[in-house]
Amino acid sequence: MSSKVLKEVSIRIQELRSRINYHNYRYYILDDPEISDAQYDRLMRELRELERKFPALITPDSPTQRAGALPSKTFDPVPHTRPMLSLGNAFDRNEVEEWMERVGRGLGTREKIELVAEPKLDGCAVELIYERGLLVRGSTRGDGMVGEDVTWNLKTIKDIPARLKGRHVPDYLEVRGEVYMELGKFEQLNRRQAEKGEKLFANPRNAAAGSLRQLDPKVTASRPLNIFIYDVGRIRGVELESHLRMLKALNELGLRAIGRAEFCESLEEVFEYYDRLTEEREKLPFEVDGIVLKVNRFDLRQKLGARTREPRWAVAYKFPPREEVTKIIGIDVQVGRTGTLTPVAKLEPVRVGGVTISRATLHNEDQMAEKDIRIGDYVVVRRAGDVIPEVVKPIPGRRTGKERRFKMPETCPVCGADVVRPEGEAARRCTNISCPAQVERWIKHFASRAAMDIEGLGPKLIDQLFDRGPLKEVSDLYFLKKEQLMGLERMAEKSAQNIIDAIEASKDRPLGRIIYALGIRHVGEHVAEVLAEEFETIDALMKARLEELEEIHEIGPIVAGTVYEFFRNEGSRKIIKKLKEGGVKFQAVKKSAAGRKLSGLSFVFTGTLSSMSRDEAQVRVKELGGKASSSLSAKTDYLVAGAEPGSKLTKAENLRVKVINEKDFLELIR
Repeated sequence: MSSKVLKEVSIRIQELRSRINYHNYRYYILDDPEISDAQYDRLMRELRELERKFPALITPDSPTQRAGALPSKTFDPVPHTRPMLSLGNAFDRNEVEEWMERVGRGLGTREKIELVAEPKLDGCAVELIYERGLLVRGSTRGDGMVGEDVTWNLKTIKDIPARLKGRHVPDYLEVRGEVYMELGKFEQLNRRQAEKGEKLFANPRNAAAGSLRQLDPKVTASRPLNIFIYDVGRIRGVELESHLRMLKALNELGLRAIGRAEFCESLEEVFEYYDRLTEEREKLPFEVDGIVLKVNRFDLRQKLGARTREPRWAVAYKFPPREEVTKIIGIDVQVGRTGTLTPVAKLEPVRVGGVTISRATLHNEDQMAEKDIRIGDYVVVRRAGDVIPEVVKPIPGRRTGKERRFKMPETCPVCGADVVRPEGEAARRCTNISCPAQVERWIKHFASRAAMDIEGLGPKLIDQLFDRGPLKEVSDLYFLKKEQLMGLERMAEKSAQNIIDAIEASKDRPLGRIIYALGIRHVGEHVAEVLAEEFETIDALMKARLEELEEIHEIGPIVAGTVYEFFRNEGSRKIIKKLKEGGVKFQAVKKSAAGRKLSGLSFVFTGTLSSMSRDEAQVRVKELGGKASSSLSAKTDYLVAGAEPGSKLTKAENLRVKVINEKDFLELIR
């Protein structure tokens, strides 16, 4: 090989090491990363590949030779008796199969090898040390060899016992775990940060790491942190032969072992587990960025050993990335169904989570100002499930000086009406209830399944009706003629008649559903039901005084204000009058919940029911005087678990909520 090529490779390796070390520092020490995990993984893979091809260029200080970053000088150093290694990554099935082949070669066998698959949490790795059952030290991963002493901060986490329990407590025990913050609690924390004018956290992982590395343990104690234990370091006084046995032993000691771990006899079972967890990912209360695949038996792990930075007996099979970095090339303003103006970033197209995105929400002008987002910025964008992608934060270090701040408009960009920003609210709103942008989205909401449930009247058909003229407002739905539908795309006579029949059937919807369909700001399905039961008729609700609304249990002053304003608006009253003329019955509600079978009881559903859909089950509960919710709490009376229940089942057990199956539920409602 020529000296010129070797020199070019050496320069590239040095450049990669410098960039990776910088990003390690920002990620592990500052808790403020500038690039996405996927971009970091690409840099590391390029460096590994170059070092594999040119082993003479490997140096002991290369990022490939250690896990994480050098520990901060803020905390006392804690050497790990056994290195806290990182995991090698696999990004597709072929790479998992290649890892499995290496494991087989390392063990000298082609026989089936017992594997365990478990979720890979995206949190902050720590080590806990127990002596004679007492917690004596806790530390961060650091660089894998030396961590930071954060004992007092870790002691504030309720999941971490100060003393182990059980009959077989080891004389000495080191356990490794992942400190994390649940998604809902992360959002609450950021709201509190915003209210205090303090810096927002980019994601739950940064929030957990930043909370754990506070100088004052009281600050850590105020943050909603949790932990899952996933491994053991050194142990004396107890013999453990396998990973699954270890997880059971950890639970028996009072430690919170990683859940959803599954025994796998083949890679097909591994791939099934991966696919299943990918589907459930958005329903989990915490961030998961892949699965960890491990050899189950400890004697086989010892035989396989480890590389400098990672064990040979485990690999992380990563999910497609949900965060990436791209550039904002412009900002548009979108008008929602309640008139809210939302700034939306136009992006240089980038693939996130397997989907190419070119737009991402900026939420409102306060969040834009808080994050200091400008046109021309390079930004971190995130996509989670079906939620519209959002801009997480800008990267100030990549600014050139040509970036521009964006100012929200004073008039509606769709209809030109005045825009107002109510006191105490973050969003500006168009004041014109007949604004085309509002009306079109309102009609889609009105016809949706949870509202008037007009079967067959989907968004694309509504777009056509709105563009061609028959629909100008929601009440026009009840004056549509079959002939107006038949001229539309893919709409024959039978299809048109089906739509007309569905519209006719919707006239008998319960009052609560109609109130929800009206699209009043802050009024969801539950609040709509509360209003229906309280006032019984739409006329009584329209006449309600503000004080009456504020006195209703579960209706706060903000909701009361928006309901009062809606029914005092002349445009709203005209639409309700026209809905009545179109045949919508606004049926009165009879207050007899107290005498009904499920009065006072609250239900949450998880998994799949065989006898009815979840929506149908929730309607049945409400008809019998009960409450049906999507969120589980200690006040929930019953969790109804169908086939393949989700994480709510574990949460119910922790909250001691009574769990019943579908058969029990049918007995209750019979």
